[in-house]
Parts: sequence; C-alpha cells; structure tokens
Amino acid sequence: MHNSEPQSGMVPSASRPERSGRRSPAVDSRRAFIARAKAWAAPTVLALQSPMRAKAAAAPAGGFMASKDKTEVLTQCSATRLAELIRTKKVSATEVVKAYIDRIEQVNPHLNAVVTKSFDLALKEAKSADELLAQGKLKGPLHGVPMTIKDSLDTAGVRSTWGTLGRFNFIPQHDATSVGRARAAGAILLGKTNTPEFTIGSGSYSIGTTMNLVFGLTRNPYDTKRSCAGSSGGAGAIVAAYGSGFDIGSDFGGSIRSPCHHNGIAGIKPTSGRVPRTGHAVDYGGIYDNQQQIGPMARKVEDLILITPIIAGQDYLDAAIVPAPFRSAADVDLKKLRVAFFSDVENYHKPTAETVKTVTSAAKVLEAACQSVKESAPTGYTEIWPLYPKLRFADSSLWIKRLAEKVGTTFPAAGRKFDSPVLSMPELSEIVEKRDLLKRQYLAWFKDYDVLICPTNSSPARLIGEDAPSGAGYTTIYNLTGWPSVVVRCGTGEGLPIGLQVVARPFREDVAFAVAEHLESVLGGWKPPAI
Repeated sequence: MHNSEPQSGMVPSASRPERSGRRSPAVDSRRAFIARAKAWAAPTVLALQSPMRAKAAAAPAGGFMASKDKTEVLTQCSATRLAELIRTKKVSATEVVKAYIDRIEQVNPHLNAVVTKSFDLALKEAKSADELLAQGKLKGPLHGVPMTIKDSLDTAGVRSTWGTLGRFNFIPQHDATSVGRARAAGAILLGKTNTPEFTIGSGSYSIGTTMNLVFGLTRNPYDTKRSCAGSSGGAGAIVAAYGSGFDIGSDFGGSIRSPCHHNGIAGIKPTSGRVPRTGHAVDYGGIYDNQQQIGPMARKVEDLILITPIIAGQDYLDAAIVPAPFRSAADVDLKKLRVAFFSDVENYHKPTAETVKTVTSAAKVLEAACQSVKESAPTGYTEIWPLYPKLRFADSSLWIKRLAEKVGTTFPAAGRKFDSPVLSMPELSEIVEKRDLLKRQYLAWFKDYDVLICPTNSSPARLIGEDAPSGAGYTTIYNLTGWPSVVVRCGTGEGLPIGLQVVARPFREDVAFAVAEHLESVLGGWKPPAI
C-alpha cells in the first residue's frame, strides 16, 4: 500500500453529515468536452528520451490543444503535454501516475503539502484510463493526467477536511463542481493539498504560511524555511516541486496568486462569475459573493488555458455564474494591446529592488511585442485597500464561526477570536457603496488599456514566522473588482521566484493568458526547485 492516509473506502462519520441542500454538481459529458475542444489544434507527436519510453501509436480522433512544452522529465511536463503523451500512447496513464506517486513520496516529507493521499484509487483509475484508450476511447482533454486538489474543495470518496477538526474524517459523497468537471475530463486525483482552516488563515496560530490544526504547516520547496503562502499553499508547493500535474485552488484575497508567486508557478483567479464555487468550504452568497473564485494552478500557462474553460460555466447551483463564452488566447494579437504597468503607488507597497527590476524587465519585453506600454495604475488606486479588511471583519468574522458550527468544529480550539467591533448596518452599507463606486472608477480607467502588469507581492517568500509589512500584497484589489488575474514567474530575488500579475478586463482571460504566456516564453517561467 502506498497510502498512509485514510482511503476512499472509509465510511464517513455519522456525526458529520454532508451540508444540507447539496446535490451532485453538474458535470460536462465527454461529448461536451470534445465539442469544447474542437477549436483546439491537433496534437503534436513528439519523440521522448529517458525516463519516458516511446510507444508508436496514433491518437484517437478528435482535436485537442497542442502543447508547446518540450520538457523531457515526465514529472516536470506540463499537464497539456502529459495529456498529449498519454493520448498518443507514448506513455501510459499508469506510468505517469506511478511517477508522480514516487515524486510525492520523495518530497512530501520535507513539504507537508499533500495531506490526504488517494494513491490506490489513482492507480485504479489510471488502469481504467489505459484500458479505455486501448479501445480508442477518451474521457476528455485531461485523460490520464494526475492532479491534486486543495483540501477546501470536496472530492467524492476522498477525505475532505477543509483544514478544520470538525471534518477530520469527513468523506463527501459528491465532488465540488470544478473537481467533478476535471475528473469528467479524465484527470486522476492523487490526493488533497493543505490549506488554512476554511481557507481563511487568520487566528493566533497563523505564522505566515499555510497551516491548520489538522495537518500542521506547509513549506516552500525552494527553501523549506520559507513560506509557501496561502491559502492554496499546499497546492503551490507540490505543483512547484513537480509532485502533481496541476491543482485547483481558490482565491478570496490572493489565495491562488500568492502561492503561485511564492512557489514560482502559474495560476489564475478568473473573472468573478466564471467558475462555480459549489462544494467549496466558502462557497457562494452573501456580501462576499463576488470575491471568492476557483482556478487552476500549474507549472505552465498553457495548462491554465486548457483547464480553465473545462471547470468554468453554470452548474445551476451557484447563481452568480454567467454563461460568458471563452475566447481563444491564440487569437489575441499582442501587437494591438495597450499595456499599463506599475511597481508601486504612493509608496504603499514598498517593493524590493528585485521586484521592481522584474516588473521593469517584463515591461521591456512587452514594449517589443505590444502596441504601447505605459506606467500607470488605476485612478485612486490606494482608496480601495482599506475597504477589504473592513468588509472581511464587518461582523467580527462571525460568518466563519457559523460555518465552523455547521461542521462541528469547537472554538476557541482553532485559535480564532470573534471580539472585533461589529459594523452597524449604515456603516456596512456605506463601505459596500464605496467599493462599488471605486469598481466603476477603476473600470473607466481600464478603457485606455487592455492589460495591466504589476507585482503579486512586494518581496519573494519570507521566512516562516516573519511578519509581512503592511501593504505587502497587491492581490485583494482584483477580488474586489472581480477582474481576471494570471500570475506567472518572471524573475528571481534572493534565489527565490518572483511572480507578476497579468490583469485583464472582465471576461478577457484570453488577453491575460496570451500576455502571460509571452512573458513566460521570454523570461523563463517555472524553474525546478533543488529539493
């Protein structure tokens, strides 16, 4: 047995029932995935070197996105390339899954990123994927590709704790919508990745990295003394350490983008309204409805381009999701794009010299490729920053206490306090009105630009336990505006990754993808850690 954690055959505790009102999320059928893929280019058949063994076979019929990745090490390949290699029978799904299991076993003792393993189930599904392929059948564009999933997203048959003691042995009956869609597309679940409790990391136990009282803390693969960030910290760490093909994370205030920056990988917070939150610890509804988004995290931008449309779209449970079509990043003409960039505004963030240099280098790369590049930030940029914590603690975080009570978590065991002042209704109404006014003001600024480049954080990963200075993060503004934001590694500081945000107009993920992929191709993107 590979597994050291509870297996999919465990019976859920009767004292911890599923949340009421949950139904099985709608998932796309194989036919729907094939239809969605018709716009993608035909696969490229590539010769492989060790440790892969070549197999001569033709790909099954159907158009799929061709990978640009040339990586030869199996576990370091992009998910898009892995899908292509499996599809063309140059490597089996079983071989890929075994390689990733071995890699997790090698690095996870140093990282504590994968907190529940589903290796036996993964090997069973890999065998089934190979048998289907032998019959000329594909589940979808991710057929046989191994993934991990942030532990705040429910996974049918595999323990999903949300990082809280009340769900210590909880095994859901249904997948979160995004997970179900990835699985329906052929992805294979290797395990769950660490997250702070409910993905909201505040509390007396917070030490600047992903941590909870169920599994402990997670470390950065580039330097295990440093933070992997959060709340999708386990996801960022294991993908960077090439122990997973990709992960699906969530972003309430930077929880996809900060781990991507800290761990040197790529990820997207899609436009508000793109991807259903059904089956996530903090799901949908209420005053925070537009802030939480679900998105993929991977080593290459091409994987974000492949996976985001797969998990997006209405599920008729999350009412905020709109049926907005996806545009192809391949159709974006960089020469027509007007780019804005900035490193800091009114000395608010105080970025390191290496961070400023990374932004400057990215701007120069885009000057050679785009119509115009201008240093500019949204009008009144700093005005929105004080609104996020005011909204976050408007009811003294009693919304988290209510969530905890639903799943049987006892307080103050989780180290949280609920004693900050509660805003009055007029005070809350005023803050929401100001937020919406600034959103309109910022959108008016965006009329003159197609894309914005800025840092994700003011510095590379800090030492675990080291306090971040005020204004260190650049991410929460785009949760409040709802704009899509891609992070891609564009530089290095202190031997650690530096990721930049590529922000686009609402529902123009295609523009953000195209620009991020260009920056990745010129500036290098993900680099393997030494671990």
